[in-house]
Amino acid sequence: MVPLAGLIDTAFLGHLSDVRYLNGVALASVIFNVIYWGFNFFRMGTTGPVAQAVGRDDEKTIWLILLRNSLLALGAGLAVLLLRQPISAIGFYFLHMGPGVRAAAVAFFEGRIVGAPAVLVNFVVLGWLLGRGRGAQVVWLAAIGNGSNVVLDYWFIRRLGWESYGAGLATALSQYVMLAVGCSIVAASLVPWHLLSQIKAELWQPKELRMLFSLNRDILIRTFALVLAMSSFTNFSSGLGETILGINALLIQVVLMSAHFMDGVALAVESYAGRFYGQRSVDDLLWLLWLGAGGSVFLGIAIALTLTIWPLPFFSLLTTHNHLLVQLPTYVYWLVPVLGFGGVAFTLDGYFLGLTSGHILRNSALISVLLGFLPLALLANWSNNPHLLWLALSVLMALRGVTLIRQVPIINQRLLNKAV
Repeated sequence: MVPLAGLIDTAFLGHLSDVRYLNGVALASVIFNVIYWGFNFFRMGTTGPVAQAVGRDDEKTIWLILLRNSLLALGAGLAVLLLRQPISAIGFYFLHMGPGVRAAAVAFFEGRIVGAPAVLVNFVVLGWLLGRGRGAQVVWLAAIGNGSNVVLDYWFIRRLGWESYGAGLATALSQYVMLAVGCSIVAASLVPWHLLSQIKAELWQPKELRMLFSLNRDILIRTFALVLAMSSFTNFSSGLGETILGINALLIQVVLMSAHFMDGVALAVESYAGRFYGQRSVDDLLWLLWLGAGGSVFLGIAIALTLTIWPLPFFSLLTTHNHLLVQLPTYVYWLVPVLGFGGVAFTLDGYFLGLTSGHILRNSALISVLLGFLPLALLANWSNNPHLLWLALSVLMALRGVTLIRQVPIINQRLLNKAV
């Protein structure tokens, strides 16, 4: 449901008469990627600890994590909303675009930024539900939130003619719909009222806060490094001309769509890895990793090969601009290495998040971005070579997989020693 909403956004904008709306939203989304992916530790830092608490049958900690992280997320979201003007000024200063594209990008930003508090609290709610293994409720949340996004997209863009501003506002309002439903799901759970006094007493305990911020710090650094890579990819695409920017915007939508499919596997791996870690079950962890990686790689390569063989039937649904469709087959085959290596990387991300091994994810991301992606991306920008830019993204995914795989035997042996 999450990638479907993004594809619907792209389709509505890609069928407008001027391609500047599609390109403007692609560039403005870079700012939101930096903000929201940067704060995604609220989701990642919730699922693993909750899953481990479930494995230990520690009901107090399960609810303590929900309350503490929700309050922190709400505060951060309100801060983002209050600081929207300086965030906009700084973000657009670093993005390269013409005046027409800039106007569309600014309008999208102004519409979408109002959803910041809901987005960050939703991260916590989703992470909490995933940590408790309540996948069905997460599906309902995604269906309602993203379904409302599609409906609002149609109303604001097609009926009211609000174009990129309508796309941003539709996304923001759908997050509040999703939050309302999420809060009702949480409220319907069996709240342990008898533990409320203990939860309140430990809510801001210094030791627990230090552990929380330590994990979140590592996840934040990891996420920021990956956001830097993806943002640089879009920004460098802009420097290669509006046609390449449009093509890469369409292909990145496919990468994001596929990433969400593979993230479905990774989230399941994360939830079960945390539970098995709480139970000290190393054998289950190994089987989980093999099963998750196999399923994720299969999904990624299947999507990539399908679109490589039959690109036009799919991409013609997203845009009617022939100058984009004609050149797309030249670049679409890069989806195979990006999604193939990405399948391994996403699964291992989920695995180590479930084990709350944030330092491993941090080191892997820094090595992959600084030593793999950035040198090739800068060379691509200097030589005006779009293929080198896609090679940089492929190397990023491959290095993430390699650096994380090397840590699996080490972390499992440590867990085995603890179990003994």
